[in-house]
Amino acid sequence: MSEIAAGSLVAIVEDDAAIAEGLALNLKLQGYRTEVIGDGETALAHIESGTSALVLLDISLPRQSGLWVLEQIRAAGNPVPVIVLSARQDEYDKVAALKLGADDYVTKPFALAELLARIAAVLRRARMAAAAPDEREAKVEPAAAGSPSEETAPWRFGDVAVDAQMRTVIRAGQPVSLTHLEFELLSFFCRNAGRVYSREQLLREVWGMRHSGQTRTVDNFLAQLRAKLETDPERPRHLLTVRGSGYRFDPG
Repeated sequence: MSEIAAGSLVAIVEDDAAIAEGLALNLKLQGYRTEVIGDGETALAHIESGTSALVLLDISLPRQSGLWVLEQIRAAGNPVPVIVLSARQDEYDKVAALKLGADDYVTKPFALAELLARIAAVLRRARMAAAAPDEREAKVEPAAAGSPSEETAPWRFGDVAVDAQMRTVIRAGQPVSLTHLEFELLSFFCRNAGRVYSREQLLREVWGMRHSGQTRTVDNFLAQLRAKLETDPERPRHLLTVRGSGYRFDPG
């Protein structure tokens, strides 16, 4: 049983009983606790209770859709990690889910090993984000207080200011709301300005995925960051595509 899996409660919001039971069984074998929920309204009430460490959320649900559930919990400021599951391959659904704050999107049918890896990666990031303030405080020496390192110093590009310690983004004096993964991706680029990264490298470094063919996930997240941070998302100045190679961040 991994340290991340031990005791973590995963809410499986899925109306297909066979899929839900199969997921619950395999998650329990990995050391997770699980709860299966079959409709959107019940899922929202459960998620609002705050007991789940992660939510596997199907889009097509009775009573209310998964996208509705996701919209409600993010509107309430609930940061619980959410991986959206869908049999739909429509790019619109993926973009909609990411816009609403999904941490990841997996299309059915999916490989169980890959889904388990994605769950572990999302939980790992959430745990690190929650522990980061305490860890930073513990590591700061009195003489170094007030002198942030390049890793955590505020970054600026164009009219955008990024504060890694406070996990805030300000654009033209106005706060910008980023999902957990959007912030992680932006922070990675800020720490590695000027370098070109392939989609596979970004999946490995930011998503924690060692083996994945879901490179479109990176494209979707880049599109979201551009829409929120670039003056002209169609002709970006900072989050650049390097044709045939991947992406590069240019703060100039």
